[in-house]
Amino acid sequence: MGLSLRAGIASDVGEYRETNQDAAFAASWGAGVADGVGGGPAGDLASAALVHRLVSGGASVADAAELAVRIRAANWDLAAHVRRDPALAGMATTFTGVWFTRAGALLLAHTGDSRAYLLREGHLTRQTRDDSFVQVLVEHGIVREEDAMTHPRRNIITASLRGDADDLVRISTRIPVRHDRWLLCSDGVSDYLPDDAIAAVVASADDPAVAAQLVVAAALQAGSRDNVTAVVADVVDGPPTGEPPLFGGAAADRFRESFDAVAG
Repeated sequence: MGLSLRAGIASDVGEYRETNQDAAFAASWGAGVADGVGGGPAGDLASAALVHRLVSGGASVADAAELAVRIRAANWDLAAHVRRDPALAGMATTFTGVWFTRAGALLLAHTGDSRAYLLREGHLTRQTRDDSFVQVLVEHGIVREEDAMTHPRRNIITASLRGDADDLVRISTRIPVRHDRWLLCSDGVSDYLPDDAIAAVVASADDPAVAAQLVVAAALQAGSRDNVTAVVADVVDGPPTGEPPLFGGAAADRFRESFDAVAG
């Protein structure tokens, strides 16, 4: 029978930003969150262009190598934008996503400080390592884990997609389990909600779309000063379908051309 995703997206520009630089997508075969790097130009363009280029390539992939090629092609598009308009030099984005292979495995791709969490049998675990300056300090025992959320340099990231050939994306293979719930979120969520609070909110609604909305609302209530984006995706019975993907944030505002409905 196979497995697929049933997912929902919520994204909010927040009270302190003029532009939503987060972009997200969700489909039965995959989901992802990208966050334009703050301090650089056109973060909304970077995140939206990456997401749309990834989705336009089609549905499920054969393996991690094929997904890596897909991500490199999308990253190459960022460089193409800069070549067309040098004023965009320096634009970059994070990316965290899950993607089904045609054999039924689930791939997790990650670069930057957007996060993936897995809720399995009521227990939430973080599935990604932040590519950030503060994460390095935590790992060296210089900063305590509980202080990382409030560290003044928490927004300095050490890896992103910026159109360079040597940009790093980690891809790992996971075994999907029916009833798993994945949360993909920008740091506008994870910088303001501790993991235990995230766990409670993610588990508080059966509908993944409602759960995503509740995560965003909780981050805003906690005082998030960033764009806030969450994708909640449940692993359900049935193969991926041909339903068109959902888009959120900058990806819903930019590049609104139609995508053909495709399935793996």
